[in-house]
Amino acid sequence: MPRLDLSDALAAFAPLPDPARLWLLALVEPTDAARLAPEVDALLGRWRHKGVQYQATWTLLEGRILAIAEPILATQPSGCAIDGMLRGMNQIAGRLGLALEDPQAVIVRSPDGIRAIPRADLEARLVDGTLDGATPVLDLGLLSVGELRQGRFERPLAATWIGRKYKIQAPAETGA
Repeated sequence: MPRLDLSDALAAFAPLPDPARLWLLALVEPTDAARLAPEVDALLGRWRHKGVQYQATWTLLEGRILAIAEPILATQPSGCAIDGMLRGMNQIAGRLGLALEDPQAVIVRSPDGIRAIPRADLEARLVDGTLDGATPVLDLGLLSVGELRQGRFERPLAATWIGRKYKIQAPAETGA
């Protein structure tokens, strides 16, 4: 299975320092970045709180993962500002007839593409073999652009919190 191509995100975020704050939001269905651009650009362009104008940048990964990065909030966090931006993103999705995945869902790359596994179904998908230690998991919990640059976004399930919680081992490498 191909790994996620992060070249667009890394290019969009190139001017930002590693500590820049990162948010990753998964859309339920794929869409075109051009469809999102007018609304997302407008929201991020007017994103302010208590006199601070935020300098956010965004990109869309694989048509489903909205990546937003902002450097000021890494050193001057504001829960109210973050909540406002996230509310705005939910409103944009609604206006465009889109929906965001449940932030608690586990996003995986399966043979049929990117899909969300509800957290409540996780154990059953491990038992029935839908998921295993090699299943690529997209970690929407990354907090910084640096973590994205370090390649921590897409990892085998065994290398994530899921692997630790359920004691899932990475599959043995076979030498051919």
